[in-house]
Amino acid sequence: MRSVVLLSGGLDSTTAAAMARADGREIFALTVSYGQRHGGEVEAARRVAAWLGVARHVEVATDLRAIGGSALTAEIAVPKGGVAPGIPVTYVPARNTLFLAYALALAEVSCADEIVIGVNALDYSGYPDCRPEFIAAFEALARVATKAGVEGRAVRIHAPLLKMTKAEIIRVGLRLGVDYSMTHSCYDPVVTADVVMIPGKGGLPGAIKQIACGRCDACRLRRKGFNEAGACDPIHYAAP
Repeated sequence: MRSVVLLSGGLDSTTAAAMARADGREIFALTVSYGQRHGGEVEAARRVAAWLGVARHVEVATDLRAIGGSALTAEIAVPKGGVAPGIPVTYVPARNTLFLAYALALAEVSCADEIVIGVNALDYSGYPDCRPEFIAAFEALARVATKAGVEGRAVRIHAPLLKMTKAEIIRVGLRLGVDYSMTHSCYDPVVTADVVMIPGKGGLPGAIKQIACGRCDACRLRRKGFNEAGACDPIHYAAP
């Protein structure tokens, strides 16, 4: 049994991948670099893929900055005032549709019978492509748009976190041994540099790293989830 897992390097996709591995499935991970401002998630995806011991990790690059329309792909400020009602400006137009299209192609050539996507319809930012209706619609599309589907080997779109709260997702991940310090969730990380002390020269900039801002929707939802799960979030935040 093979699964193509959309692996962003975030908390949700990492948990969904760990669940697939726990089910005994062979994992083909797919990470899409789409021109997002929080590019550190690609590095996080590589860490997670190595930890999972995936059969194959495919990285696809596409530049959605050419289209824009989102605070993650254009010069639009990322909201820092809390999770507001409605669809926020961090929604990336058609992102999950594009991601699932890539995953569907990989599933066909890998003879995988399912695609795992870590979308969540409870503790999330209100994105339309994280809803059950979207998952069902894309699965119907996969049945008619692929050679596998036409030949009766349709690929299932599996969203194991769809009806779970963030706290429930975290509890499941911790039970499966997920080290959430290797994940990245922040929409607008703060770029910092380590200070290296050199005799006679004092402190000089060292390795560049990204720290979660602590104030964007993704950070707020993550911190809320860990708090409700009664667990400690192992990553560092720029804002308390």
